Amino acid sequence: MPPIPPTPYRRGRLLVLVAALVLSAPAFALSLADLTKKDAGAGLKAALSQGVDRAVGQLGTAGGFLGNPDVEIPLPPALEKASQALRFIGMGDQADELKAKMNHAAEEAVAAAGPTFKKALKNMTLADAKGILGGGEDAATAYFRRSSTDELGQRFRPIVAKATQHLKLAAVYNRYAGKAAELGLVPGDDADLDGYVTSKALEGLFRVISVEEKAIRQDPLGQASSLIRKVFGAQ
Repeated sequence: MPPIPPTPYRRGRLLVLVAALVLSAPAFALSLADLTKKDAGAGLKAALSQGVDRAVGQLGTAGGFLGNPDVEIPLPPALEKASQALRFIGMGDQADELKAKMNHAAEEAVAAAGPTFKKALKNMTLADAKGILGGGEDAATAYFRRSSTDELGQRFRPIVAKATQHLKLAAVYNRYAGKAAELGLVPGDDADLDGYVTSKALEGLFRVISVEEKAIRQDPLGQASSLIRKVFGAQ
């Protein structure tokens, strides 16, 4: 049976279909260069805001650090090595109390990180945004490290100090660690307990932000925002 020649109606539908496919092709070939300043900035900020909110929410709560092997803050190395001796002379409970207090102090400090991250997002330039989108899997985390570490440290330290100021073992550590630091026996960040906890709290926070960033990059289509999907789905 010979093929039925296309009617004008069928030819019309075919042309419409081909035209639709051609016109829609750019949507499937979206690249970083195609992103507008508005989309790149808004989509990236939405994604990063979501990531840091999750990180702060996870760590800035009771048990966020303590008991989490990925971020739990151990006693400073000098005290960790002496922990058995401390138990032998009846100071084991103080060592346990100090560790718990350090981690709870980190949780309280991280809970106050939101305004600093919002400021970093507000100050992000288009060049920053494109660099993050086209960078490595932790490019956004690196941006936050550069733009936020100093201010976060200033926010964290007073909170940590308030939490540890009444602990006897903390005062003992500070007295001897300060002298050891002067002799080069203890790293600068470990020279006092508040500096040590602040440093470890920042380290844990950025580690979790990095995990959130990787999750967004690996599965942009699984994100709630269509703008996030569009921006992080660009190649």
